[in-house]
Amino acid sequence: MKENICKQKMSLVEKLGVHLENREQLAPVAARILSYIILTGKKGTTFEEMVSILCASKSTISTHLNHLQDLNKITYFTKTGDRKKYFVINSDTLMQSIDHMILEWESEKELHEEMTDYKLQINSLETTTNDLQFDLTYHENYINFLNLAMASMTQLKEKVAAMKLQTKP
Repeated sequence: MKENICKQKMSLVEKLGVHLENREQLAPVAARILSYIILTGKKGTTFEEMVSILCASKSTISTHLNHLQDLNKITYFTKTGDRKKYFVINSDTLMQSIDHMILEWESEKELHEEMTDYKLQINSLETTTNDLQFDLTYHENYINFLNLAMASMTQLKEKVAAMKLQTKP
């Protein structure tokens, strides 16, 4: 059972790593480190574990850990009597990601609204016949989708913020 979960985790590390590599513009090893940390959760993972599990050199892991810390994607904690650093995802990373998504969607929505306005103007010209009029259904549906997506993400952001307040000492 445990071996199966380990295989599943490493498969997810690879899939999520490829996704993060593209979305976050990260180097492949940095993306795998971030993926591994995300999938390890609150207990954190040590430098030594990552060297062993990700099959990369100490210097490579160290370089990318430092870079991810510089980007504020990860942080670490220590345990009393233990000199090791336990790396975890920076809780602000989720909030930053949500903010980024909402900004991108808002920009896209504004663009579609401008296109809709333009097409409405063209449609209202006397010289535009019925067969040449723009169909605005796509824009209307897409703007509606973006509004719903932004509302959902705003709601998620509020829940995450509330959870962070509850867990602060």
